[in-house]
Amino acid sequence: MTTVRNNGPTTYTDPKTGKFKAGNPGRPRGARHKSSIIVEGLLRGEAEALARRAIELALGGDTTALKLCLERITPPRRDATIEIEMPPLVGAKDAVTAAQSVLQAVSAGQITPSEASDLMALVERYRRVLELSELQGRLEALERAVGGSGN
Repeated sequence: MTTVRNNGPTTYTDPKTGKFKAGNPGRPRGARHKSSIIVEGLLRGEAEALARRAIELALGGDTTALKLCLERITPPRRDATIEIEMPPLVGAKDAVTAAQSVLQAVSAGQITPSEASDLMALVERYRRVLELSELQGRLEALERAVGGSGN
């Protein structure tokens, strides 16, 4: 598949395999549309006046301006907090108890399955850290017992 652009022909497939090459053949990363750059330039000197006018309209009762102002003051949260009972994770074996708590919360309707998936990923990562810490402690104890240097 060959596409012709202003800068000449560009081939996006590997001639040997016929598969698409890695990467995005479209607009380069970070490139912006010309009209966006022009509008931004026009607004640059007027940002303060426009913001002041939007605030005045919002205070005057314009609900659209009010919504705009509030969205800028308090942007929407990307994640919501999840409140469930979780046991403390002291050792790697505690991950089993934590997993049971998460599954019980899903079955009770306290959290959604996707929230449970996110929680389980956190529990698993923490379990790995605890496991590595325990293994490091065991290794250091073995090195001391054998008379190794340790570092």
